[in-house]
Parts: sequence; structure tokens; C-alpha cells
Amino acid sequence: MTRLTPGQVTLTDWRAIYRGGTLTLDPACREAVVASQRAVARIVDQGEPVYGINTGFGKLASVRIAAADLETLQRNIVLSHAAGVGEPLSVPVTRLMMALKLASLAQGASGVKLETLAMLEAMLAHDIVPVIPSQGSVGASGDLAPLSHLTAVMIGVGEVMTGNGRVLAATALQEAGLAPLVLGPKEGLAMLNGTQFSTANALAALFEADVLYRSAVVTGALATDAARGSDVPFDPRIHALRRHRGQIETAAALRALMADSPIRASHLVGDERVQDPYCLRCQPQVMGAALDVLRQAADTLLTEANGVSDNPLVFAETGEALSGGNFHAEPVAFAADMIALALCEIGSIAERRIAMLVDPALSGLPAFLTPKPGLNSGFMIPQVTAAALVSENKQRATPASVDSIPTSANQEDHVSMAAHGARRLLPMVDNAFGVIGIELLAAAQGCDFHAPIASSPPLEAVRARLRASVPRLEDDRYMHPDMEAAIGLVRTGAIADAAGAVALPSVIERAA
Repeated sequence: MTRLTPGQVTLTDWRAIYRGGTLTLDPACREAVVASQRAVARIVDQGEPVYGINTGFGKLASVRIAAADLETLQRNIVLSHAAGVGEPLSVPVTRLMMALKLASLAQGASGVKLETLAMLEAMLAHDIVPVIPSQGSVGASGDLAPLSHLTAVMIGVGEVMTGNGRVLAATALQEAGLAPLVLGPKEGLAMLNGTQFSTANALAALFEADVLYRSAVVTGALATDAARGSDVPFDPRIHALRRHRGQIETAAALRALMADSPIRASHLVGDERVQDPYCLRCQPQVMGAALDVLRQAADTLLTEANGVSDNPLVFAETGEALSGGNFHAEPVAFAADMIALALCEIGSIAERRIAMLVDPALSGLPAFLTPKPGLNSGFMIPQVTAAALVSENKQRATPASVDSIPTSANQEDHVSMAAHGARRLLPMVDNAFGVIGIELLAAAQGCDFHAPIASSPPLEAVRARLRASVPRLEDDRYMHPDMEAAIGLVRTGAIADAAGAVALPSVIERAA
């Protein structure tokens, strides 16, 4: 059970929620929420125009709304803005999005009722997960369309995913004993404004990228041994001179993974090769840079997840509602672009190692890693698949944050494209998982040709974990199941875990 203390939630906590963990909202937040809602009530009583409370929205902000119509105003903004298209957001990302919205509202700057927070909490507890189309946000003014679909369920409109499948929101609420909300002044806008869709997608990709990075360090070490590569480039003195933390930590992990490898010892003296290709030699520099970039993105996303991205913001101590631009998701857009670049490079350098292993001129191994080249094609086409996945990720890695398009009759004339930038990341992670899974197969097969000489104890444990599911390739067979099994081991973190006591750097849990 994760205790959600607004403004103080850790990345580990957010990851636990994304992975399906339950949560409870810290009751200490109630006082600030009540004070904020009372401030909104006073503004309504005073009758002065305040954006989003008693005015229209966006370009229609100059239109005054009568007190009798304020509930209708908030309901209308939800219904009119629920205009998303595309495939539904996954259940884990949607749950994370709901938790992010709950934590934001609970900071007492949005003017919502406690009942609104209770509804979000109850929906999470009962696994009532809104069906949210994944396209339709430009990342300002907040993720309007996706958050509208979330809010629509709270008022009994739309569809949800439950343990019984996809059902009408009204039905799911009724079965859970929940009455649809009636939104008060400011509440509809408070639910819609915010970056929670973009942030949830980016955080989900960050959590998966952590698994990807650690797995790729392991398969990179295994590929190095398969190619009878040198561990000299991982010498700590080299990396200490450059000072990049990620590079230093990655080199340390590679050294530990290859320590006491008989394969390495077998060519330690008398090897005619002076230097290895960059895909082996520069792993600390490339993977370390990716680690640093991912950690920088993690810092940005953690700040965003613990912040308030509503507008206007209610300051109960002075009774003011101040209009600003916290809904603009530029920080998330930049973080998403950084994650995309790192994902692309992790897959790119791994694909080069696969290409090296299947080429006898570079690796010294049988062509395409098959004992009978010609009769068998071996790993010829898995390498092609890896190349295709890398090329697709290169196309997707084009920065989204540099794009903008005016909306709302030019009132909202610069937008972040954070939603698009974040939404593309999980498919990119899937592609990169595919590449690392193929590298795992190729590297293990390469090491097989060095028998009876073994690799290091950690890498032999990794090979054993793979071989429990995928036998050595002797003659050509249907490759797809082998690839799916290897990719699954990478995706679940089983390969990183198999390395045992080797300390693999983490994007989420910082090394001391």
C-alpha cells in the first residue's frame, strides 16, 4: 500500500502504483483542500469575474456565467472536452494518471471538494478505470481531452474497464455503490487542467527504460565475451578522468559482469587485435550518457508529478484565484524527448553488437552464429529485425517539443506537444526490448562456440536463465518463439536479476 502524501511522492512510489499497487491518500491534506474549496465559494458569493469559476473557458473567458448556471458550466466543459480519439490508454498508465491527478488536487490549490478526491480514490480502490482515448492532447492547456474522459466517468458518463471487462461508467459506479459526482464551481476545470496524461505516459516509459538499461548492460557484457572482446576499456582510471557519473557506473557494472571470465582470460595475452569496435569499447560512454539523460528526465518528471499544474490556482490564505500557465507541459515534453533519445541509442548500439556477432570477419565466430552456415541461415534475419526496430525508433526519436500549433482561436497559441512526445515512448521501449532480446540470444549463442571455456559466473547465470527457456540453436528452427521468450525475459527484468549480486545502476533508485 502506497501512502500518497501530496508533494512528497517518490519515484519508487509512483512505480509501485504503475505496477498495480494500491494507495491511500494522506488525510493530512484535507485541511488545505477544504480551505481551498471555501475560498472558491467566497469568490462565487462576491460575484466578481474569475476565470474558470464564473466565466467561460479559453477564448470565451470574457463571457460571464450566472450563479445558477455554474454547475451546468462545469458539467458542460467535461462533456464538450471529452473529444479524444484513438486506442484507449492502457490500464496501468490510466491508473497512474488517476493517482497523479489525485495528488495534484490534494495539495489544496484547485478549489475542489473532498468528495471529488474521495471519488478518485474509490475508483482506484474498486478498479474502475476510465477508458481514455490516447490521442487529442497538445500538452496545453493541459491534457484537456484525456482528462475530460477521466472526469466524465466521475459524473457517470462514458466507459470504464473493470474486472468484468468494458462497461458503462454509470453501471460500474452503481455496482460499486458510488453515486456520480455533481461538479461544483471550478471543479470541472480543475479536473481537466493539468499534465497528468503526459506525465503518466512519460513516467511509465521511464520505469520500463530502467529495466531496459539494466538488461542492456548485461547483454552488452555477454556480447563482449562472445566476441572475445577486451575489458580494458572498462578500466576505472579511464572513466574517472572524464568524470561523468553514468559512464563511471556503467563501466563498473561491465567490469563486475566480466570479472573472472575464463573466456576473457583465454585471449588476455597474444591477441592480435589492438582495439575493439566502438559498439564494445564505447559501451560506458554511450550507455553512461543514456543513464545520465534518463536520470535528468527522472528528476524533471518527479518534480512535475509532485507539483500542481492547474489553472487558475487558488490561494486560500488570501482568497485569490490567480491565472497562470502551470498547465503548459514544456518540462514534460523536454523530458519525453530526452527519454526518446536514450531509448534510441540503447537499441542502436546493441544492434551494432548483434551485427558484429553475425559477421565472421568481425567476430571470428561462424557466419550468422550457426554451426552449418549456408544450409542454415542462423541469426541472419533476427539481426535484420533488430535493424528494423532500431530504424523505427530513430524515426520516432525526432523531438516533439520543437513543434507547436495554435489552438482555441489563437488564445492558446503555443503548445508543448508533451502528450504526443510521451505517448510514443512505450512503443519505443517495446522496440528496444526486442533488440535487447535478440542480442541476448545472439550473445549466448556466440558464447556457446567457446565451449568448454565458460564466461564469468554472473554471465553464465544469465545464460543458464535463457537456456532454461531457449535451447542452443543447432539447425534452423522456427525462430519467433525463441525471440518472444528472450524478449519476455528482458522485459520482466529476469535477465538483469539473473546477474545476481552485480550492482547494476538504476535510473529510479540512485546509487549512493
